[in-house]
Amino acid sequence: MKKIAVGIGIGVLFFGLALPFFAMPHAVTIGIVALLVALWTNEALPLGVVSMLPILLFPVFGILSTSDVTANYSKSIIFLFLGGFMLAIAIEKTALHKYFSAKLLSFFPQTPTGIIYALAVTSALLSSILSNTTITLMLMPVALFLSENVRLKVRFLLATAYGASIGGILTPIGTPPNLILMGFLEDHHLPMMTFGGWMLMMLPVVGLMLLIMPYLLSRGVAGESVSDVDQKIPELTGEQKRLYRIIALLAAVLVGNTFLKQFVGFALDEKLILLGFGLLMFLPKIGFLEWEDTRNIPYEIIFLFGAGFSIAAAFSQTGLASDIAGKLSFVSSLPLFGMFLVVALFVTFSTEVTSNTALTSIAIPIFYEFAQKMPIDQGTMLLMVATVAASYAFMLPIATPPNAIVMSSRIIKIREMAAIGLKLNFIGIAVLCLVAYFVWGWLV
Repeated sequence: MKKIAVGIGIGVLFFGLALPFFAMPHAVTIGIVALLVALWTNEALPLGVVSMLPILLFPVFGILSTSDVTANYSKSIIFLFLGGFMLAIAIEKTALHKYFSAKLLSFFPQTPTGIIYALAVTSALLSSILSNTTITLMLMPVALFLSENVRLKVRFLLATAYGASIGGILTPIGTPPNLILMGFLEDHHLPMMTFGGWMLMMLPVVGLMLLIMPYLLSRGVAGESVSDVDQKIPELTGEQKRLYRIIALLAAVLVGNTFLKQFVGFALDEKLILLGFGLLMFLPKIGFLEWEDTRNIPYEIIFLFGAGFSIAAAFSQTGLASDIAGKLSFVSSLPLFGMFLVVALFVTFSTEVTSNTALTSIAIPIFYEFAQKMPIDQGTMLLMVATVAASYAFMLPIATPPNAIVMSSRIIKIREMAAIGLKLNFIGIAVLCLVAYFVWGWLV
């Protein structure tokens, strides 16, 4: 009860601090969000319970109607996760993850630091061309079973999630916020970056983060033993070979679909692809699962995403997002580096309590108001800083899909993710702003 009381106290405190500056509904929204973050962080209640509180609190305090809130818990993106979780359970059930683990380790030093770099780099590179959500779902079983050491498990899972977020910005198609920006630039007849031009700008950011992030994660565990990792690549059984071929087909479909979307303009919905392959796991003589296996699906993560979408809806429908934009008008008077820094700080820490996709949809129009008053190249860079910062939030599971997915392992404690993620947030902001200021100006 003490932790619950602390959470309520934090909510009341933030409500009181916001009240002199915001309208009553906006201050109430801020107080509720602070309460949710506090309860997620101090784990006063189970993750799934806290994630369902918006269904109760938003209607009771007149923020959103019950139907408006509950609609956020059944969005189509949730079925992508269901399909991915079904595949992950099948990989675990057939022990195919042990084969993937051994193959992955064969390319890197088999030390804690080597494995962390291996997972981070692999996740980042794959996430640059495929959905970072999909890649995290596919790599999580590998990361989870590389060691029986719980401390190492945590670092391996975080390396996978953080690598996916870091690598997702490398291409315009790597993560939804990138696509939102590209669509916004096109709608407003602003200069569009080529695929190669985007990659050239993002390469220094991704490269630096892939050097720093795994090093940070390896601190404190570099001396841990990984002797329990099986170094021999096992022979595949007939069942494993069948699942391996299905996963290879999924990867081929996802890559082909990505290029169709980029160069033809038509593609299948990735959510349907993942859900379809997930349901395939139940097909007799082809799949590997029984319905009882779905008890292992982390439903609390689905509720977590519903909470994130609900918070984004509350910010938008109550006008709180517009109100915040008005209060950030001082940004336009700052020097360029100061603008980058304020925007990155605002977006990164705002994203911690809501979906990065939803936050990008809100933030880009806000900062476009400032970009219009700047030279066109600087304005474009400002919008790019806001977009990348939305993916570089590492503290809370609600911040990005990869964070939420590894939290579903039930191995990581939220306060542990928050402690490491806070350091990485500031590192990411510093790297992003310095590269934007000193490098991007030569490329735009």
